[in-house]
Amino acid sequence: MSDHPGGGEVLLSATGKDGTNDFEDIGHSEDAREMMEKYYIGEIDEETVPQKRTYIPPHQMSNDTASEFFIKLLQFLVPLLLLGLAISLRNYTKKE
Repeated sequence: MSDHPGGGEVLLSATGKDGTNDFEDIGHSEDAREMMEKYYIGEIDEETVPQKRTYIPPHQMSNDTASEFFIKLLQFLVPLLLLGLAISLRNYTKKE
């Protein structure tokens, strides 16, 4: 895979399926087609290839109302704390 000119990711994206269309869509050169003969392994048994890949969505985090409340509280308190710190620092360093 490390020797593939397009990178290993290209090969991995065609794993588990017929990569003919992927190969043809790129528009490979004659040199690439000659190299393909060297690495040819065999035909794929069509019966073993799934007809349709099923999409499995990533696991969604549940909406926890307690954590949402905590985040909103922090969004309100942090700016107030920074403002209070800035005012205190100004008063402390102010020359009388």
